[in-house]
Amino acid sequence: MNIRIKWYYRLGFLLLLMIVIFVFIKLKPFWHPLVDTVITILLPFFIAGFITYLLHPIIERIHEAGLHRGLAIFFIYFLFFGGIGYAFYKGLPEIIRQLKDLAESIPIFSKQYLEFTQSIQEKTSTWPDGIQKRVYDGISSIEQGIALRITNIINSILEMLGNVFTIALIPFISFYMLKDYVTIKKAVWYLTPRKWRREGVVLLRDIDKSLGGYIRGQILVCGLIGTLTSFLFWIFDMKYPLLLGAIIGITNIIPYFGPFIGAIPALLIAATISVKMIMIVVVIVLVLQFLEGNILSPLIVGKSLHMHPLMIMFALFAGEEIGGILGMILSVPVVAIIKVSLVHLRKYLEKKHEVLTPDS
Repeated sequence: MNIRIKWYYRLGFLLLLMIVIFVFIKLKPFWHPLVDTVITILLPFFIAGFITYLLHPIIERIHEAGLHRGLAIFFIYFLFFGGIGYAFYKGLPEIIRQLKDLAESIPIFSKQYLEFTQSIQEKTSTWPDGIQKRVYDGISSIEQGIALRITNIINSILEMLGNVFTIALIPFISFYMLKDYVTIKKAVWYLTPRKWRREGVVLLRDIDKSLGGYIRGQILVCGLIGTLTSFLFWIFDMKYPLLLGAIIGITNIIPYFGPFIGAIPALLIAATISVKMIMIVVVIVLVLQFLEGNILSPLIVGKSLHMHPLMIMFALFAGEEIGGILGMILSVPVVAIIKVSLVHLRKYLEKKHEVLTPDS
């Protein structure tokens, strides 16, 4: 009888939760503007906090080696932001030039694409109507998908350029976070309720152990892959080497599917040059992925994530559905944090249950 009441209670709670979620979604027009404002305000602090999270272990190691902490912060801070600034100073004009060249070449690519689609239509004109319609629908969906992706990329770039002031604040926020890291840590400790402090420290430690090495390693691997790709494209006279290398490097952070997503623009442009260039691009991408999978990732990233491939794929599909490419990039770290949090919650509930029901 008690078991049946317990199940009724759980079903009632689940039904109530679903009603609350439904009402919450229906009220989106009211709370969404407020959420957007809060995100806009807090975003530079989140980005600066992420940079602080990446740089702090390096600063601590240098400090433990004997260098004054202030000098260690200045050295790593100058190296990190100075390197990013120099890369933008040297690379951004070239990327803009390549984007401009690509925009000017779009009519040529469009002409070649039209010739390609007309060739497909001529070859499939004798096929049954059902199959022919599917081919045409497939071509139309590809066209719409490419147009949508290009529009999203352009809007993202324009939005980023429109937030120059916010971007300029990030290095200053990050500097003060690094400088006052110990003070911020103490403030968070005292603001946390006393009964949650010990469990919170263990939780954050396990999240950092599971995720910290993975994120730092992935960023380094993606930077190396992007640099090598740009260099090899330049060696083999591929168009837009810096731009395409940057795309492959950024998308490489997505497990399993990232290399294929990043290679699509390079293959499309190579198709307008020659069959030989297509083969060169395919070989470069495959060789670099072999290098990453067998040397770079095991050496730099290791197996710090401890997640089953099926869970990673589920996270990627869910992330793509929610937020597109950005959702895929963020999905795996988010799921890793949720996984560690659920494990700790289960342990906490089991421990609490043992305290409430001691052995007789």
